Amino acid sequence: MIEIIPAVDIIEGRCVRLTQGDFARSKIYHENPLDAARMFEDAGLRRLHVVDLDGAKRGKVANLRTLETLAANTDLVIDFGGGIKTDADLAAVFDAGARIAAIGSVAVRDPELFFAWLAKYGGERLLLGADVRGRRLAIDGWQTATGLEIVPFLKNCAARGVTQTFVTDIARDGLLAGPAAALYAEIRRELPEIELIASGGVSTPEDIRDLEKIGCAGVIVGKAIYEGRIKLKVKKWKSGKVKKFKFVIDEPDFFTFPLFHFFTFSLFHF
Repeated sequence: MIEIIPAVDIIEGRCVRLTQGDFARSKIYHENPLDAARMFEDAGLRRLHVVDLDGAKRGKVANLRTLETLAANTDLVIDFGGGIKTDADLAAVFDAGARIAAIGSVAVRDPELFFAWLAKYGGERLLLGADVRGRRLAIDGWQTATGLEIVPFLKNCAARGVTQTFVTDIARDGLLAGPAAALYAEIRRELPEIELIASGGVSTPEDIRDLEKIGCAGVIVGKAIYEGRIKLKVKKWKSGKVKKFKFVIDEPDFFTFPLFHFFTFSLFHF
C-alpha cells in the first residue's frame, strides 16, 4: 500500500513551499515547522519529508537546529535532505535525529562518495533524491541542470545498491496539476526492484490512486495539504483524549471510489 509522506520545506527556519523549484516564488505556511509536524503527527501520519532548501541552495546543511527540534518533539520518522556534501554533514544529520538521509547532488557530483555512504549505512538509511526537468536531472536545489537522463541514472544507482528513491518532476511541483504518472510508470517498468516515491503535482485522491496502481511505494504531499485540498482531522473521546486518527482527503465523492478499501491502511490509522 502506498505511504502518504507530508513535506516540510525549510527556508530561514520557516515552513515554505516553492513553485516549480523557484526560490523567488516561495510561500510561507508556518513560521515554526514544528507546528506543521505536530499537525501531521496528530493526524496519525508516521513519516515526514524535510528539505533544507537553504542548505540545498548554499551547498551546506543550514537548518540542523530545526531538524533537532522536529526529532526531539515528535515521534515521526524523518527523512532529511539538502546540503549534505561530506561525511561530517551526514553524521550530523543522523546525530540531529534524522532516521533517513535524502541524498541528491552528491550522487551526481561524487557518486563514489555516495556509494561509500551506501555501503556504510545501508540502503534503508539513504534515500536517493532525483529531481528532473524534462527527464534530465537537476541538482543544487534544482538550480543546476545536468545532462543525465533519469532512467539510466537510476539503473546505475540500483546496480550499486540503492533500494529507494524519490523522483520529483520540477515542472509540476507546487502547481497542483497532477503528478508525472507516465514517468513513474516507466521507472517502475524499468526498475521494479526499487521502492519509488512520487513527488510533485499531487492534489487529488485520483492522483494518489493512479500512483498506487503504478506501483509507487509512497507519495510526498506538500502544497495540497497546506492549501486545504487534503485535510487532516483528529477524532477524540469526550474526555478530550485522542480516540483515533484520520487522514481525510477532502473530496465529496472520495468514499464512493471503488478503491477506497485499497487505501484504508494508508490513509486511516486507528
